[in-house]
Amino acid sequence: MSLENTTLSILIPVFNEQSFLTRIVERVLAAPVPGNMKKELVIVNDASTDRTQRVLRDLCAKHPEIRVFEQPLNQGKGAAIRRAIREMTGQYAIIQDADLEYDPNDYQTVLQPLVHGLADAVYGSRFASREMRRIVHYHHKLANLFLTHLSNWATGLDLTDMETCYKAFRAELLKSIPLRSDRFGIEPEITAKLAKRGAVIYEVPIRYHGRRYDEGKKIGWKDGVNAILTIIKYRLIDDCFDPEADTSKRRMMAYARNFTCWVAKLVAPRCGERIIELGAVNGNLSRFLPKREKLVVADDNPQHVKVLQNQFDGNQTVEVVQLDATSPSEIENFAQNHQFDTIVFLDQLAKSSDDLAILTGIKQLLSPDGRFILTVPLGSWLFGSVDQSVGRIKRYNKREIIALLEQAGYRILEYRSFNALAVPGLFVNSKILHRHKLGKFQLKLYHTFVPLFAQLERVLPLPRANALIVAVPK
Repeated sequence: MSLENTTLSILIPVFNEQSFLTRIVERVLAAPVPGNMKKELVIVNDASTDRTQRVLRDLCAKHPEIRVFEQPLNQGKGAAIRRAIREMTGQYAIIQDADLEYDPNDYQTVLQPLVHGLADAVYGSRFASREMRRIVHYHHKLANLFLTHLSNWATGLDLTDMETCYKAFRAELLKSIPLRSDRFGIEPEITAKLAKRGAVIYEVPIRYHGRRYDEGKKIGWKDGVNAILTIIKYRLIDDCFDPEADTSKRRMMAYARNFTCWVAKLVAPRCGERIIELGAVNGNLSRFLPKREKLVVADDNPQHVKVLQNQFDGNQTVEVVQLDATSPSEIENFAQNHQFDTIVFLDQLAKSSDDLAILTGIKQLLSPDGRFILTVPLGSWLFGSVDQSVGRIKRYNKREIIALLEQAGYRILEYRSFNALAVPGLFVNSKILHRHKLGKFQLKLYHTFVPLFAQLERVLPLPRANALIVAVPK
């Protein structure tokens, strides 16, 4: 595996570790890593009051791989890790405490699922099976296991060691998660947000040489109480996307999962044996599509493609490709070797000014007896700031979208409008308040009532926010 042009960022928060700092840095620099990838040590000195600053200055003079950043005030491990994340430049990242409890020789083990494209994050577990371990304080282990089980209950994960220091990540994922905890609450916070983002998490056994409090261990009972509160907090709060990139579309996918399930139930029965989903984004709906003879999941964003590859790794019926549905040349080239009996194209058409060309181009992928399934936003009178924030430039009416499809060479088999529940929220937020985001409370409320309104709108003549259309080539 060639990783020579790849960098591993090793994030090291430091507070009063003059006794161990030189040794741990030497071990980190000497530790083997997959494919001889480059290392950068991003060390954040959390306003140490001992000789740590002087030791770091000497280490920097000897090792150009080390980058040191100073915190003006002592804020805690979480704050130091946040600073390190902002400063790192690598494609992968791992957290390393500045003591000798964790062995950098385990980097190989921890990083393997990441570099092989299996995982978005990897936890090094002190409690998973391994050849030997140092006997640690029973009550400290008991507290760790209690917090892990509480975290698992809150997140639905099945970790054996949530509080472990050794957590490794794809760097772009880690940078996209907003972190708030200043102290040791960073551990359950990261875990909760990875779970809510649907990240693929692996766990591997690691060695652990725990130190006693008289040897400098800093975590205490107050941090345990704070960890419990953090677990409960992020069970209730969905603060898992970077606010700068938190579009309403992504919030809808993350916080209103009942809507995604509803759309999947509408789409899946109409699918054939060979299916392609165009514009799959992070695969929230893709995982509900039928896995029959073949499912191809496509998106034009490389980061989305990486997430999709991790999600469907090992599934021989699913292929992930990078493909831009708005590019006629890409579609034409892809169509030379691929034909499908079902194309799924959800909520993407309204983002293009040349929707006719897109519909015409996509038809090249469709077999003569195939079906084209698409959803579009309805109601030009609803178009506003929320639509603009997710990249839409229009909303359609029934006559307009049917005419457009017929002009592109399709015949309509089925037209169904749905999603009446979204209309009042979109009108108030887009047209009256001119908001660009839907609030989390609104989305959770929407998520709660979607199943009820899915039944009610079958019998009530309410305006609808979306349409599902099934078409075939003429």
